[in-house]
Amino acid sequence: MKFIVSSSILYKELQILGGVINSSNTIPILDNFLFEVDNKKLKISSSDLESTMTSEIDIESESVDKLAISAKLLIDILKTFSDQPLTFIKTENNTIEISASNGKYSLAYLEGEEFPKQIEILDAHETIINGVDLGNAINSTIFASGTDDLRPVISGVFFQFNSESVKFVATDAHKLVKFETSEYSSKEISEFIMPKKPLQILKGILQTHDSEITIQHNDSNAKFIFGKSSITSRLIDGKFPNYEAVIPKDNPNVLTIDRELFLNSVRRVSIFSNKTTNQIRIKLAGSLLNISAEDFDFSNKADENLECEYSGDDIQIGFNSKFLIEMLNNLDSETITLSMSHPNRAGIIRPINKKDSLKELITMLVMPVMLND
Repeated sequence: MKFIVSSSILYKELQILGGVINSSNTIPILDNFLFEVDNKKLKISSSDLESTMTSEIDIESESVDKLAISAKLLIDILKTFSDQPLTFIKTENNTIEISASNGKYSLAYLEGEEFPKQIEILDAHETIINGVDLGNAINSTIFASGTDDLRPVISGVFFQFNSESVKFVATDAHKLVKFETSEYSSKEISEFIMPKKPLQILKGILQTHDSEITIQHNDSNAKFIFGKSSITSRLIDGKFPNYEAVIPKDNPNVLTIDRELFLNSVRRVSIFSNKTTNQIRIKLAGSLLNISAEDFDFSNKADENLECEYSGDDIQIGFNSKFLIEMLNNLDSETITLSMSHPNRAGIIRPINKKDSLKELITMLVMPVMLND
């Protein structure tokens, strides 16, 4: 095997592919990148057994071969180079030799046959979505997914496709986010739960990837294809909760307020809340919003009044400030609405979009907490 590749192009790809590799692996081969050379193409893969990512770059070569190279060693050496061509040569003493402009470096390799085979997705459903739009959907929902190992079905993001729209939903049982867009649809009704880790990698890539992403999936695996790269992942097995049943439909008490103003006020007041419950109290009467918190153990107390638009009955409701802050932070609209019915029922946060578009709808549900009177 012999090939020549740009150091900067290779380093950029390996940084992204390295996100799949776990910090500690029980199988040594998973600490490596798989390099597959096929004449002018180099296909690189990384895996943690649950997810596999591949990318293809152009090289100068007349070889056909594959081998596995230490991910850490390769990234550590590549990040020290300025942009230059590097020559990789497989030697007879089981090492790969890297020749740069000012030196040579040898490192051991493993046989490529030991690397896990990428899963083939048979009988796949297929949907095509713009990369930036998919990135926004993931970014809007992934923070709300759970971390409870005993409830794996809520530890990822639920994808739901039908002939009218595409929906993405995440919940941890305290908060729930639904991102729905009618910009895209699918000929077939299908759904699956994607694990969080591959979505975190995708999120970072896609927010600047303004081109089409192909999503293929069957009952057990999903594959996201973007340009010359792809991520294949095992799906979370199980049935996602009936999220529509927990979203209150009748919410006559509606607060409309500047998002940043509300967010900053909740942040300040929450500093004085009990550090176990993070409880804040919201009182609404007329056009006045009162936000308060008290930590009885340390005699800490905060109270703020804000002017707002409000329609509905006077109401007092308690929320976990941590969840409110998280939700408000993950919206980019200037104005939001908080809709409520009763102090013991969930509040619904929605952005008022600047775009005057009804094609995208974000619904955030936050459960109330019992007020300490």
